[in-house]
Amino acid sequence: MNLQDTDIKVEYRSPGDNMVTSFYIPLLKNAVMYKRSVGFFSSTALIDISKGITSLVRNGGHIQMIASPHLSPDDIEAINKGYEERNAVIEKRLLEGLDEEYTDYFSKERLNLLANLIADGTMDFHIAFVETEGKVGMYHEKLGIITDTEGNSVAFSGSMNESDTGIKVNYETTDVFRSWAEPERVAIKEAAFDKLWNGSDPKVRILDFPSIPKKILEKFKKGKPNFDIDDEQFPKRIFDAVPPGVAAESKPAGARIPPDVELYDYQNRAIARWAEENYRGIYDMATGSGKTLTALGSIARLSEDMKDTAAVIIVCPYKHLVDQWVEDIDRFNMSPIIGHSESVQKNWKRTLKNAVQGQTLGISPFFCFICTNATFKSKFVQEQISRITASILLVIDEAHNAGAAGFMKYLDDRFTYRLALSATLDRHMDEEGTQALYDFFGSPCIHYSLAQAISDKKLTPYRYYTVVVSLTDSELEDYNTKTREMGKCYVKGKNGKSHLSEYGKMLAIQRAHIVAAASEKIDRLREVIQPYVNKHNILVYCGATNVLREDAEESETMDTDIKQIQAVTRLLGNELDMSVAKFTAEESAEERQIIKEHFANGDLQAIVAIKCLDEGMNIPGISTAFILASSTNPKEYVQRRGRVLRRAKGKEYAEIYDFITLPRPLSSVVGKTKEEVRYDKTLAINEIRRMKEFASTAVNGMDALSLIWDIQTAYRITDKDIEGGDHE
Repeated sequence: MNLQDTDIKVEYRSPGDNMVTSFYIPLLKNAVMYKRSVGFFSSTALIDISKGITSLVRNGGHIQMIASPHLSPDDIEAINKGYEERNAVIEKRLLEGLDEEYTDYFSKERLNLLANLIADGTMDFHIAFVETEGKVGMYHEKLGIITDTEGNSVAFSGSMNESDTGIKVNYETTDVFRSWAEPERVAIKEAAFDKLWNGSDPKVRILDFPSIPKKILEKFKKGKPNFDIDDEQFPKRIFDAVPPGVAAESKPAGARIPPDVELYDYQNRAIARWAEENYRGIYDMATGSGKTLTALGSIARLSEDMKDTAAVIIVCPYKHLVDQWVEDIDRFNMSPIIGHSESVQKNWKRTLKNAVQGQTLGISPFFCFICTNATFKSKFVQEQISRITASILLVIDEAHNAGAAGFMKYLDDRFTYRLALSATLDRHMDEEGTQALYDFFGSPCIHYSLAQAISDKKLTPYRYYTVVVSLTDSELEDYNTKTREMGKCYVKGKNGKSHLSEYGKMLAIQRAHIVAAASEKIDRLREVIQPYVNKHNILVYCGATNVLREDAEESETMDTDIKQIQAVTRLLGNELDMSVAKFTAEESAEERQIIKEHFANGDLQAIVAIKCLDEGMNIPGISTAFILASSTNPKEYVQRRGRVLRRAKGKEYAEIYDFITLPRPLSSVVGKTKEEVRYDKTLAINEIRRMKEFASTAVNGMDALSLIWDIQTAYRITDKDIEGGDHE
């Protein structure tokens, strides 16, 4: 047990260096004493200090931790002015630091481990705070000393704070000093810590609160400690060097970032944060800002860290997204097994079965399988996944779809490593499904908004124009009839909140199609598209969105969608003599690829599309979009906007024409009954919400505010109405 034999650096910087795998675990494996001041006291701090200590505990070692209560400025002022008793305030804040709930396996096991170590005296902790001339402040030093049986010590200090998730993605530094190379520096650090620990520093007070260890034991001690937790969470092969005499292969077996791909800083920060979070998390990134490449970079990172021994499973909602992913996967040194009903690999089932068997036998430890949601949930694929003995990385694209109850039941502990991708993870009107996704995947490793992407020039700026249409009398009557029926279809869920029954949801879809297919839209499109009849790079969105069936790989097309898309195609192609093509589920993958190519080279002026272009389809050249239909689901219209903002050569800005559907002309609202206005308001509020979202990041966003104000005035809609819950 000699620290001098451990390969460590004199400086570590985040997010590039992984302190757990390259510093704590290798050093603590050879240590018998670990002294650490962690900054603020919390359950998160306990989890972080536990990483790597299992070897130290096996060595018969001991841990001393110093932490500070997280006092707010108001707390400090109240204590210093004598408004509140010092110890009571400190104890309250310390107890609050243990309130956070953890549901993931590793966190719960680590807290149980620490609770056991505190109970048997292997770990002690002191609470420190600054007190000078009766005035209280916070002690927030970050310092550590690791010592082996021969008296060698490594001291480290700096700005990197393992308990602060914000620090993990910033540019921070930890300095390292070795007793055999910098003996004076190490002696100074250790003397400073010991002075604090013994209560000898006149400016720092050390207190013990019996209630703190009591709460730790009551809340976190669940049974025998798991001393294999470090090996489980950070497999040894991550750190093991290539054995002497064994030559590295010229071509790695797993994923690697290709030389022609240079990830942006925000992508690298996301990957580093994901690795820090034990290769679990969510990439909340605006459509078009590079989720796919960030995910593939993450797969490459894990593959390198795991010495190419993990299985990678990528799941997408649609066949065309699977095929689009494959184009990039091939670049990252992977030959994916492609699983769906129209896969070009006709024997993909046999190939997958062989890959699983090969990994189990250690013949081919790495493989990548990509499939649709429906294929992933199939009996065959689930059986193969259950046979995999190595660690599995599960990547789910457009992960909001996975929050459905029929999908969540397949997400379990078989998947050690997890990554969810979505511009809009929160599920529309499904709090339980949304929470289930966060519980399984973890916290967001990046939130890269559309506004930020535009500001960083990763997406194209855009201009936003509203086109107002109204329902006809018969359309409005049908809309109101369904609204009245829906009012009878609310039931209480397990959480006590009301939601629509299945019949009510069906009525909601039917009502949405009335709005989507409003007949006046074709006449208004004829007017506003006139200036573009000789231009290219045009997209027209038709139809409302349907929920993807659990067993389907394509979305269904309603009769109203078909009628509208046919009417638009006739208008553009026959009446206006434009070159136009449909882009729907009716076209095969080969036909869609041909359409994309003709659109890119200018043979086609316009594409008329519905659902299949919403999620993930990449056609960067689109510069003008006419959105005839949008549901109340933010996921749909946020993604539709993103489709138009992808950067392309010569594309300085994009244009979006949003067809705003109102129940009736605003001039006719005056004099309507309360009931009529109440039904009208629901639709008006939903349209205002979308307008506000689109206008918020548009170059000319102020232009839409006039229409919003007119609608709010006519219907007496308040800002509180707009900011309230979902409107059906």
